[in-house]
Amino acid sequence: MAHKFKITAAANEQFKFAFVYNAETIVWSENYKAKASAKSAIESIKKNAPEAATVDLTRDETGSGYRFEVAGSKDGQFFVRFVAANGETMVRSETYTTRANALNAIASVKKNAPGAEVEDAA
Repeated sequence: MAHKFKITAAANEQFKFAFVYNAETIVWSENYKAKASAKSAIESIKKNAPEAATVDLTRDETGSGYRFEVAGSKDGQFFVRFVAANGETMVRSETYTTRANALNAIASVKKNAPGAEVEDAA
């Protein structure tokens, strides 16, 4: 099965999406009031993720514009955020025990998001 974005219903008549490969969710979004907003966010990720910089916040790196951020969790693990040019987080990942696994998640989104289908399961 190929990578895909999957839009689903969320609480309070809202919508969310996830970027998935088989049964594994790589990143997921916040809730959106309108399905059109979720679709717009997906299109933005498809367009901007491939060339986005990667900033490792655990190494005190900084960045601006569209970017992936590797952040540390309170328990010493790592997670990924994709941040829009306006500073808003668009999606985030689960926590990973190693930085390398977080970087693999970024590589997967960069490589596979542009051509991923969008499944509307809402």
